[in-house]
Amino acid sequence: YGNWSFLGTDMHSHMIPGIDDGAQTMEDSIMLIQRLQAMGYRSAITTPHIKYDHYPNNSFNIQQGLHALQQALHERNINFPIRAAAEYYIDDHFMQLLEAGELMPIVDNQVLVEISFMFEPIRFDDILFRIQTKGYKPIMAHPERYAYYHGNLDAYRDLRDKGCHLQLNVLSLSGYYGRSVKMAAEQILAAGLYDYCGTDMHHVKHADNLQAMLQSGVIPLLQQYPFLNSRLQLA
Repeated sequence: YGNWSFLGTDMHSHMIPGIDDGAQTMEDSIMLIQRLQAMGYRSAITTPHIKYDHYPNNSFNIQQGLHALQQALHERNINFPIRAAAEYYIDDHFMQLLEAGELMPIVDNQVLVEISFMFEPIRFDDILFRIQTKGYKPIMAHPERYAYYHGNLDAYRDLRDKGCHLQLNVLSLSGYYGRSVKMAAEQILAAGLYDYCGTDMHHVKHADNLQAMLQSGVIPLLQQYPFLNSRLQLA
């Protein structure tokens, strides 16, 4: 079925070296970007974790890392536009950044957020409301991976009704994260509730699985889906 070029720009990945659980070295980063490019991606907005207890990143060190990565690409004559945002774990630290208005958006005012895989945050409605009163729009990362929503399509509808965009981890559809996640992703997709599609690229195993997916019957389905990635094209 060809490649991922119909998405154009990837908007969820961990390709700045050495600052989270994604690429560890500059060589890792370069290799992952070359893999994405070979699969048809034309640009990327990479999203290091900001999760205070594990990855206490901030806009300064993320931009520093991005600049080093851009330099390395330039030195190797790899023409792949890349910029940085962040994947924010919703915790007290996030709420402080939100209050200060210091978030790094994917595009315009849209910020990529994730929540605990164990349980929904307490008073999550209030948090989503607060994000929006501060002038941001949340993009919920990989909603299909939160097991407590499984089997409840209304939970996903509810997130969208409360102003969230939903972002598919494309590997969820391959069964990479297990059968129940795959089923949830298929249901959300069939209901037309996704807005964005991301690789959530961390390492070579992700790249290999993305490559393998290109031989699967799911690609024509994704090609027809009106993902908003096309609006993210970087010059």
